[in-house]
Amino acid sequence: MRTAEISRKTKETEINVFIKLDGDGKVSVDTGIGFFDHMLTAFGVHSGIDLQINVTGDLNVDSHHTVEDTGIVLGQAVAKALGDKSGIARYGSAYIPMDEALGFCSLDISGRPFLVFNADFSNEKIGEMDSCLVEEFFRAFAFNSGITLHISEIYGSNDHHICESLYKAAAHAFKMAICENKSGEVLSTKGVL
Repeated sequence: MRTAEISRKTKETEINVFIKLDGDGKVSVDTGIGFFDHMLTAFGVHSGIDLQINVTGDLNVDSHHTVEDTGIVLGQAVAKALGDKSGIARYGSAYIPMDEALGFCSLDISGRPFLVFNADFSNEKIGEMDSCLVEEFFRAFAFNSGITLHISEIYGSNDHHICESLYKAAAHAFKMAICENKSGEVLSTKGVL
């Protein structure tokens, strides 16, 4: 069963993540940042994974450590749950509309982490979360999960809608990529990822 549980404690954050890739979208998230909880919940539900995230962070400073460290631990949990990455489709892409906004994600569970992020937010904050932290989360997630991740805002005017379309696009692309392939082997001409 493709599951993982990771805990990480620093002087800035304490994070516990449980992930079950072959779940049914049962999600429980508490980071102390309402909008971030909303985005992580959308990611879990739309990817179809079971996800539990509990975070205590230094929100008296700002949201940065909480958001980035959550990306780190979630990425580590994904990497652990995937193991050697054998038997998965590996690639996934999705366009997701959210009212006037359209988001796109294409990813490769390659073992070669990279992030290309293209989105412009009009406001400094979405709810209580700094808009600049959307990119920081995806960077931490990509580099700790070993995923090549391309995320783009195609268009949009409402920051909430733009951001939500990106998280949901990432979720649907991820769902495609973790599906089991018929051979059960690593999808690579090298034979390993």
